[in-house]
Amino acid sequence: MDGIRVGKRVIGTQAPVTVGWENIPKVEGGPVRQFIFTWFQPTMLFALLAFWYYAPNSIAKASVGVGIGIGFRVLLLGLEWVNPRFESWRLTWKELVTDLFYVGLGYTLLRFVDSYIGSDVMVKAIQVHVHWESLKWFTGLPLLLQAFLIVFIFDFGQYWMHRGMHNWYPLWLPHSVHHYITQLNINKGAVGNPVELFLIGLGVGGFFDFVPRAFLLAGTFGLAVGSYQHINVRFNSPRWWRFLFNTTEHHSLHHSQDYESTRSNYSNTFIFIDRMFGTCIDGEAELLGMEGGRRMSVREQMTYPFTEGWKTLKERFGRPSAAVPAE
Repeated sequence: MDGIRVGKRVIGTQAPVTVGWENIPKVEGGPVRQFIFTWFQPTMLFALLAFWYYAPNSIAKASVGVGIGIGFRVLLLGLEWVNPRFESWRLTWKELVTDLFYVGLGYTLLRFVDSYIGSDVMVKAIQVHVHWESLKWFTGLPLLLQAFLIVFIFDFGQYWMHRGMHNWYPLWLPHSVHHYITQLNINKGAVGNPVELFLIGLGVGGFFDFVPRAFLLAGTFGLAVGSYQHINVRFNSPRWWRFLFNTTEHHSLHHSQDYESTRSNYSNTFIFIDRMFGTCIDGEAELLGMEGGRRMSVREQMTYPFTEGWKTLKERFGRPSAAVPAE
C-alpha cells in the first residue's frame, strides 16, 4: 500500500517497523543499568500511588500534584539524555523551542478555553442534574478501585475519540498535524493544532472531583504511565507492563510512516483497551511522521486543518474550471 491520498498529499506511506517484542533491542550495559531501566516504570507508578494513598490531607492537593508532575518530567528529560531509545530522536534546540511553545499554549490559552467552553463546562452541566446521594456507592468502593475506574472511564472515552479522529475526515484534519512530528520526546504530546488539543482533552474525568483523594490517585496513572508515550528512553519494560499499559514502543508505531501501523494503539493509558477491540500492535518504529517525514512549521501547524479542508471542499464541490482551447 502506498498510503491514503488526500488532495495532493499522501498521509501514509510504507516504512520499516519492528513488530513483536522479541525483535526490540534491549538496554545495553551492566546489571545495575539493566535493573534500573527494567523496573523504573513499575517502581515510579507504585511509589506515586503509595504517596497519594498515605499522604496527609495537608499535602494531598492539586498544587502538590502539579509540582510532582513538573519534577517527573524533568527526570524523564534527563533519562532521554542518559539512555535514548534512538539517537535520531535526540532533542535539538529547534525542537525544544517548538515544544515549549506548545506546552505554554496548553497551560494558558487552551486551559482558559477548556474552563469556559470545554470539559469544565460539560462537567458542571452534568453535576447540576446528578443527585450526589446516588453516588454514595462509588465512594464506598476501595480507594484504589475508585482511582482505577476513574482512569478507565476517561481512557475508554479517549480511545473512541482518538479512533474517531483516524476514521472521520473532519476530525482527522486537526489531528493530522500531530502526526507530522518526526521524533518522540517528553514534550511531544503537547504538539498539535489547538482544535485537536481541545477535542482530545474533552472528557468527564473532572466529574469525579467529588472524591479528591481518588482523583489524585487517578492522576498518578496519567503521569506515571501516559507520560511514557512521547519519550525517547530505552526501557526493558516487563512483559506484564507492556500487556497492560501503552508504551513508547506502542505509540511509536502509531506515529510511524507505515499507514497500517498508525491505525492502532489509540488508548492513552491502558493498551488492553486496544487489545479488547483488536487495534493493538506490539512493536516499535523509528521513522515517524507523514509525507516521508516532512516537518511542519508552527505556522503551518496552526493553519493546516483549515487550508487543507478548504482545498478538499473545492476539489469535491467546486466548479470545474473552463477548458482552455488548444492553439
